[in-house]
Amino acid sequence: MPFVNIKITDEQVTQEQKRQLIEGTTQLLVDVLQKNPATTHIVIEEIPLGNWGHDGKQYLGTKK
Repeated sequence: MPFVNIKITDEQVTQEQKRQLIEGTTQLLVDVLQKNPATTHIVIEEIPLGNWGHDGKQYLGTKK
């Protein structure tokens, strides 16, 4: 049973975009690993920008 956790910054991602991420990720697992979509689980976590960092620094960008 595949489990994929997608983490993205919380920048007004629409329900349609999330639906596309779930559908596309599921299809990728079917195509590449021949996994059963009925037993494939996708979770999307939206991380507040202030809780995101890279290169040793907290990301302080503005929302789009």
